[in-house]
Amino acid sequence: MAMLPETRHMDRRYLVVMGAVITQFMVIGLFFVYSLLIRELELEFGWSRTILSIGASITGLLMGGYAIIGGRLSDLFGPRVVLTCSGLLYGLGFASISSISEPWHLYVICGLFLGLGMGTHDVVTLGSIARWFPNRKGLMTGVVKSGTAAGQVILPPVAAILIARYGWAQAIQILGFGAAVLLVLGAQFMRVPPKPETDAETLSTGLSFAQVRQTRSFWILCAMQFLFFPALMTVPLHIAVHGMDLGMSQTTAAGLLSIVGASSVAGRLSIGMFVDRLGGRTAYVLCLAPMTLALILLILVRDHRLIFVLMALYGAAHGGLFVVVAPAIAELFGTRAHGSVFGVIVFFGTTGGAIGPIFAGQVFDRTGGYDIAFAGLALMIVTALILSFFLPGRKI
Repeated sequence: MAMLPETRHMDRRYLVVMGAVITQFMVIGLFFVYSLLIRELELEFGWSRTILSIGASITGLLMGGYAIIGGRLSDLFGPRVVLTCSGLLYGLGFASISSISEPWHLYVICGLFLGLGMGTHDVVTLGSIARWFPNRKGLMTGVVKSGTAAGQVILPPVAAILIARYGWAQAIQILGFGAAVLLVLGAQFMRVPPKPETDAETLSTGLSFAQVRQTRSFWILCAMQFLFFPALMTVPLHIAVHGMDLGMSQTTAAGLLSIVGASSVAGRLSIGMFVDRLGGRTAYVLCLAPMTLALILLILVRDHRLIFVLMALYGAAHGGLFVVVAPAIAELFGTRAHGSVFGVIVFFGTTGGAIGPIFAGQVFDRTGGYDIAFAGLALMIVTALILSFFLPGRKI
């Protein structure tokens, strides 16, 4: 019996992990930096938070469409080509924010460049990890998504320092051009796993995409992604400026983003182990329940220290939700059409996610606060939590 890539090509598969970590670090780290720009662009151009939130919503909305395309292209041509192109455009697009003067400039950049990078980073990297590590896909997904957490911890404070020293425009150029270089470099480590030497299809087994669409579990996952993704898009975008509204300095508010990233490491790694041992349904519950609690308490809390505590709780759940999806898909449907299935589920999520930032911006513009927005997000999370109980449990 031929040995699997789980026991062969050891160096190669961990190079794939490194490439995936670099991609996650830069793409999501820069997305968190965008939240710091809200106040800067608000002061520079006098734009409302609704206008500024539309940019993130366009990124989220088109991210889903790019995820479908990116997942399919990765299945056909491999991850290296997809991530090289999307990473280069993402970094250059982020740098070009420095030259905007009208809202539509921002919207074009978010749609054409940022959405592309966001749409491919998860589908392509995590789909590759699921194929390289068939027996430990949950744990290794958690390891890769810890790169996301590192980006969330490191890049917002770096951005705050650069903004204070050079101004927001030059800071964005430095970060964007640096990201383009690192993303292209990381893409070169991505590989397709070798095919098994026997006729036992151990790496790419399971249902076809057409078969997956006929299952109830697929549509439950799509609905859940639609319901919880608005929180994942909205809280990172608005929490820093919410902290500044409550009297925090820009550097301290950047710390809120860093604590989300730091606590998400624990969430990503623990959920990665849980999903391997207990299955996707249990892992979803362990993420959605604490996120609901954090959002409800965020309505009531104004003390800066307690907000940091709540962001730690939110961050652990946030990180776990980005880990659980790919292994759950492989558990329920196999890896035969993993990229295509993952892309469609992400599309549903980003469609819902596009609503959240705009809704939160409008709530602030009309009420001067985010309480109604946090309550609406909590209600959606509770609904997703209820749906999770209709997923099949792991067979023992």
